[in-house]
Amino acid sequence: MTYTWKDKYDNMGDRLAPSMAKDHPNLPVVKEEDCYYYGADGKTYLDFTSGIATTNVGHRHPKVVEAIRKGADSLAHGPSGVIMYESILTLADRLAEVLPGDLDCFFFANSGTEAIEGALKLARHVTAKPYVISFTGCFHGRSQGAMSVSTSKAKYRKFQPHTSTFQVPFADRSAVPEGVDEEQYLMDKLEADFEALFNHQVMPEEVAAVILEPVLGEGGYVIPPASWLQKVRELCDHYGFLLIFDEVQTGFGRTGEMFAAQTFGVTPDIMAIAKGIANGIPLSATVASKELMAKWPMGSHGTTFGGNPIACEAALAVQDVIAEENLLENAKNLGAYAKSELENLKKKHSVIGEIRAVGLMIGIEIVDPDTGEGDGEALFNILDKALENGVLFYFCGNESEVIRMIPPLTVTKEQVNDGLKMLDDAISAFVKEKESQYGISAVY
Repeated sequence: MTYTWKDKYDNMGDRLAPSMAKDHPNLPVVKEEDCYYYGADGKTYLDFTSGIATTNVGHRHPKVVEAIRKGADSLAHGPSGVIMYESILTLADRLAEVLPGDLDCFFFANSGTEAIEGALKLARHVTAKPYVISFTGCFHGRSQGAMSVSTSKAKYRKFQPHTSTFQVPFADRSAVPEGVDEEQYLMDKLEADFEALFNHQVMPEEVAAVILEPVLGEGGYVIPPASWLQKVRELCDHYGFLLIFDEVQTGFGRTGEMFAAQTFGVTPDIMAIAKGIANGIPLSATVASKELMAKWPMGSHGTTFGGNPIACEAALAVQDVIAEENLLENAKNLGAYAKSELENLKKKHSVIGEIRAVGLMIGIEIVDPDTGEGDGEALFNILDKALENGVLFYFCGNESEVIRMIPPLTVTKEQVNDGLKMLDDAISAFVKEKESQYGISAVY
């Protein structure tokens, strides 16, 4: 029996695990190009998700596509170590030039979660200490080790193994008392949280590392003050902890610099990078200094597929495109423009709460206007209406109350305007629907 595309889509639950295949909005597509998806329904959709912050130089950028074709003419598979090839060595050199500080030695893997696992394993190995401190709200992946330090949602930690991790609160600007210096308050609280942890749960001399996302991703696009991140660095130095930055989502221009470490002026000891590294081709890396990596002896970590030669060729092309098309500057400029336009929309729609933005990493909080609390149900209603209008957004936050606006860094001002107009119309339609349903125009 021959199945049509629609037949396969309708029956995908028979073959694909629903834990992933039923994610929102599950848009059937047949092609992608630059900032657009082409739907199986014949419609064109403006993509403000970048494959969840991955296709930073746009879908199927011609230079990346050509690099993949060229790479496949020579090598399709490594594995590095058994053989060695030019693309992985050249990529290591190129990345060492754009990473902060002395982060110049790489263990290449396939995914962000693998890069996190490598970072945790490296930190514990070189310090010979068992414990790791992470921050409430951060997301680091769903494998066993990564899950143990992820706290963006409790469901991600279900059935986690007994692991040696402890959590302290992430910077919460909303909790700062009125009239108090925000930066000083958050730095003092951070220090107090560490002291409380050491007084009641773990001794500092048993801690190998502190891990965090410099900007929360899945946790709600929460952006801490630079001074707070600098205080984290200071505390790590004081206690002798390694500092791990999870830059899986913030890397490769998303925040307006190549990495958020440079945006905030803080250099970690270990970094996990992935997503935008190869524009959708599976590739990641655990990064540290040569000195630190030298303490990780041969055979203590390995991979079959990591650092795939075709993926490395794609990653080299990504570096070329970012530089040649001035995408870091575009991310800064259009990110600031989008934030300004969204602040104007906030004045128009009381359902919009806080706008959080750094570069083209933008969070739009959706709230119940009556309570000010996040409203995940309203968010999905708005996202569905935006999709009907022709623009695709994604979501995040503990209650799924924050819209992620993460277009490719190649996005134009015209595309930003188009997408925000469609979002504006979607919110207006949602509000009108609520007013008709409940007669509460004064609220919305």
